[in-house]
Amino acid sequence: MFSKKNTTRPFEDQSSVEFFTSKADSSLFMFGSHSKKRPHNLVIGRLFDNQVLDMAEFGIEKFASMQEFKARLYTASGIKPCLIFSGEFFEENDENKRIKNLLIDFFRGATVEKISLSGLEHVINISAVNGKIYIRSYRVLMKKSGSKTPRVELEAMGPFLDLSLRRTRLASDDLFKRALKKAALAKAKKKKNISHDALGNKLGRIHMTTQNFGKLQARKLKGLKRKAPVDKAEKKQTKEGNKRKKVTDADSEM
Repeated sequence: MFSKKNTTRPFEDQSSVEFFTSKADSSLFMFGSHSKKRPHNLVIGRLFDNQVLDMAEFGIEKFASMQEFKARLYTASGIKPCLIFSGEFFEENDENKRIKNLLIDFFRGATVEKISLSGLEHVINISAVNGKIYIRSYRVLMKKSGSKTPRVELEAMGPFLDLSLRRTRLASDDLFKRALKKAALAKAKKKKNISHDALGNKLGRIHMTTQNFGKLQARKLKGLKRKAPVDKAEKKQTKEGNKRKKVTDADSEM
């Protein structure tokens, strides 16, 4: 589908962009094109509710890929970068602030609660001077310093981009505020007398009345069946009676 020649002009018709992003289940997009009117064109945008929210069009004036750097440094996939913005351009007006917010959305990576010091491997520096935006990517190198705190060095790893802003299409303030709202999460009802241990096992506590173990129904086995108690005198009398019976039986036979 993406290998076909599709006429895509995000600023003239957003339907194709919205179609492809919905197919890919993506809320961010980057579209590159080249024409005589707009050479080396790059469009960065984001969506809300399957519709284009913000778009910014840039012209690529200079580009350096990762392969052009001697160090050939790389970071692990999924590493969250450290974003650095410098320059008054991003704070001059609301439009520039929105462009900064768009770039943060595009480069920030996954949302995490904590980041370990060893996980800081990637720095993206975005600076603006005289209407130009410069994107620089660095690898963080932590070297020995003789103390607990390592000596931090940045080494260029690419890619490098020099951009000039061409066009923007930003959402209205009301739509942007609506896009920032977070859905209220339904609170799970707390169940009484139920807890979980460190391994995630579910533990429960039940309350019962005093149990009479004498009336407890258990499986009856013949080998464990108890005989009724017999008095010693009665037992002796029974034995003597059996002996007399044997003697009388013997006399009758004679």
